[in-house]
Amino acid sequence: MEKKRQSFQMPHTFIIIFGVILFAAVLTMFIPLGQYDTKEVTYMQNGSEKTRTVLDPDSFRYVLDENGNKMTKLAPLFGTEDFGGQGILNYVFEGMTVGDKNGTAVGIIAFILVVGGAFGIVIRTGAVESGIMRVIAMTNGREILLIPILVVLFSLGGAIFGMGEEAIPFVMILVPMFIAMGYDAVVGIMCSYVSTQIGFGSSWQNPFSLAVAQGVSGLPVMSGAWFRIPMWIFFTGLTIVFTMRYAVKIKKNPQMSVAYESDEGYRREFSRKGSEMPPFTLGHKLVLLTIAACMVWTIWGVVSEGYYIPEIASQFFVMGLAAGIIGVAFHLNDMKLNDIATSFERGAADLLGAAMCVGMAQGIIIILGGTSATDGTVLNTILHGISEGMQGFPAVVSAWLMYLFQSVFNFFVVSGSGQAALTMPVMAPLADLVGVERQVAVVAFQLGDAFTNFIVPTSGCLLGALAAAKLDWGKWAKFQIKFQAVLIVCATVTMILAVLLGLS
Repeated sequence: MEKKRQSFQMPHTFIIIFGVILFAAVLTMFIPLGQYDTKEVTYMQNGSEKTRTVLDPDSFRYVLDENGNKMTKLAPLFGTEDFGGQGILNYVFEGMTVGDKNGTAVGIIAFILVVGGAFGIVIRTGAVESGIMRVIAMTNGREILLIPILVVLFSLGGAIFGMGEEAIPFVMILVPMFIAMGYDAVVGIMCSYVSTQIGFGSSWQNPFSLAVAQGVSGLPVMSGAWFRIPMWIFFTGLTIVFTMRYAVKIKKNPQMSVAYESDEGYRREFSRKGSEMPPFTLGHKLVLLTIAACMVWTIWGVVSEGYYIPEIASQFFVMGLAAGIIGVAFHLNDMKLNDIATSFERGAADLLGAAMCVGMAQGIIIILGGTSATDGTVLNTILHGISEGMQGFPAVVSAWLMYLFQSVFNFFVVSGSGQAALTMPVMAPLADLVGVERQVAVVAFQLGDAFTNFIVPTSGCLLGALAAAKLDWGKWAKFQIKFQAVLIVCATVTMILAVLLGLS
């Protein structure tokens, strides 16, 4: 029995996604196609009027054939013209070419590769390693105090300006730092990417999801802040406590970590260096200053200028290029001019697997017909069917079902603004029918959308963060499922409170 237990191996992320692709293809055999009409909604954001095209929840209809029967469209093995050129066995290529530079697959893939390459150059200079050893020396046994500080900062980033993809570069710095301190990669991810999503989901002003959801629901963006600010404090505090307890346990027994094997390379490197403090020259300081300047530049760009994936990727490329020039000029780690190119190539290669996963995950949406409300798709029928099934329950139960639905739907549509545009036009009027305030429906969307972002294998940001930490999704999920269980319980209590307190 013990041998069998040890022989089990969690499937690779590629295998998991392919399994979901096959499951989605099976759904196309039985679920008829459905479509909606769309309408324009106008709302206020940051003092300016915004307009967004959303579906009309009352316009749903099945696609019928010439005899008036509901139509299904079985996903073909290979793409055909009447299926948009997309099929089961070409989901990889089709998925990787979806979208544009501002998001979806193409933009996120490019972002991951450019950021990976830029940090490949930074790491080649040795400045990060030297900086980490200085931080450890400065904390002098109080390393665990970094956890609450970092969780609060990253959670604020998610709450205030929708930080998500921007966390990936930080993972590359924090993971080796925490491993050097005696913790593991999980702690580094919890303090960075996970914390951004905690803030994202409990935000009172997030421009990428909350603002869209509130606008679509006909609510002022900052309304309900009296409930959401305490909600953010609670969930951020919960993340701090959970992470610190885990960190203490791992410090006592590192072998209990799900990342123990994948962290071995870092531990071996730090062990090889021994207790000898690496040099910390002017060149190293300039590289670290370049990283800090890039972070400030990025935050300013996102908050003040509305920078997104293309601009942020370029900012990090400039950071990597500047770090490489400093490395060559100061002969850091004996860097030569060609090392700038080779280290960029190596850094991008380290994140290639995650970039490919982003495209593969998009294949799931392709098989289900895409996210267009006006096209006949399986996804539209699923959305309509679930919303119909939520009626007839008490308000508290309906509110909880909305949260559960948003959590599951996030597996298919990971984008916060995309999910808001698809689901909130349905959930907002549904809330009116079942006796739930629209504000409560928005909270259900927030919690369901964000909190599953750090476990669903279809999230490009998550896969990028895990690749930066050199941790497989399967091992991460083994740890994360415990935190998800805690969040589900706490989110359920939050939904009940929102109904009982009359959040409006």
